[in-house]
Amino acid sequence: MTDSNLFSEKVLFEARLSPHRSLSFNGFTALMVVLGVLSFAIGITFLMLGAWPVFGFFGLDVALVWFAFRANFRDANAYEDIRVTPVLLSVRQVSKHGEKRETDFNPRWTRIEKTEDETAGVTKVALVSRGFPLIIGSFLPPFYKKELAARLSSALAIAKR
Repeated sequence: MTDSNLFSEKVLFEARLSPHRSLSFNGFTALMVVLGVLSFAIGITFLMLGAWPVFGFFGLDVALVWFAFRANFRDANAYEDIRVTPVLLSVRQVSKHGEKRETDFNPRWTRIEKTEDETAGVTKVALVSRGFPLIIGSFLPPFYKKELAARLSSALAIAKR
């Protein structure tokens, strides 16, 4: 390898961004078991008192909670890989359905645009190159968007030198 190849392969920034999920699959299972048992017990009580439609609604509540959590876990399959080298900035975005989109930028022609709100903080981070914006980290909370923008700006400044 020549010295220029070693320089071009130096990674200045690399990150995998993914939505945060605070409940693990085991936690989800435990929550659903507890919710199901409680709903069944309370539903049986109402059934014995003659209020039989309430029993069905307790089952419907458990089903709705289950579907909401399943949708939440499916959304967690989305992620973004960002890699900055002195000659290439590559972004690979994978949707919750597994659809992949890869975008490459020249770091010397790329800048970071961020939108800030006084109360919410950083609400949007985008890479812009030759008028083409690419929004990154849309699922991150504002604090992490601010940190991402700062670290990417630093890596791009090094790449531009």
